[in-house]
Amino acid sequence: MATPSPEQVIDNQRQDWNRVAGGWEKWDRFFDEQMAFLNHRLVGDARLRTGLRVLDLGSGTGYPAILAAQTVGVDGSVVGIDLAEHMLTVAESKAKRLGLHNVTFKVGDVTILPFESASFDAVTSRFCLMFLPDIPKAAAEIVRILKPGSWVAAAVWSAPEKNPSISLSMTAVKQVIDLPPADPMAPGIFRLAQPGDFAGMLERAGLTDITDQEFLGEWSYGSTNEYYTSLMEIAAPIQNLMATLSETQRQEVKHLITNAASQFQRGIHITFPIAVRIVAGRRPG
Repeated sequence: MATPSPEQVIDNQRQDWNRVAGGWEKWDRFFDEQMAFLNHRLVGDARLRTGLRVLDLGSGTGYPAILAAQTVGVDGSVVGIDLAEHMLTVAESKAKRLGLHNVTFKVGDVTILPFESASFDAVTSRFCLMFLPDIPKAAAEIVRILKPGSWVAAAVWSAPEKNPSISLSMTAVKQVIDLPPADPMAPGIFRLAQPGDFAGMLERAGLTDITDQEFLGEWSYGSTNEYYTSLMEIAAPIQNLMATLSETQRQEVKHLITNAASQFQRGIHITFPIAVRIVAGRRPG
């Protein structure tokens, strides 16, 4: 099978994330509550403060762009960029409900940023960069649009074995059908999981004072069924795989997933550990 071009990868991702935008809107409050700590960490590592102009890459339904807008205040501004226009529609509605007039959202490819050089005071990104077909190109674009002395802070997923809420679904599918080995260099959720992966790209692009830390946390669901439902409604890659299965196979995968998730029962909740790589760096000057 021919390797898809970067343009094909981007187009497929746009279709995938637009398709699950409704699911992300449905689960928006859940993730806002469960992942608030990570949004605050990114805002802190990017050194956001009143009056700054911020670019958020891969904003989706508004994370962490909305928190950034609240942080920089009326004297600052935030631009969020994402491939999926339907996801950004959710982000825009949320910003409007919150009365935020200093954040705007644009549809675009984060490897080709439509902004002048040295035009932003900070860059943030949450769970976007590992999906890009050309991550070094994105790193170079980040450096280009940052003002001298300014910071970027990005979150990507750490190793699959440390993120069972994500990895156990793929493990279940592999128990039902044969899948080819994943290409570790292909765009995907764990593409930047190893220490130094993205940090090295930022260093080669010209940033300094780089930090690369594994940041541990957890999130909870009310039940195994709630977890399974959210997974099927928001995880575009899993949706794509499930669509290739028969109804019998899908039921078998569901049983395997919920059974595995039940091992994380804590009191009345299903609580998963999560591990995120937080990478930050500063443009010299």
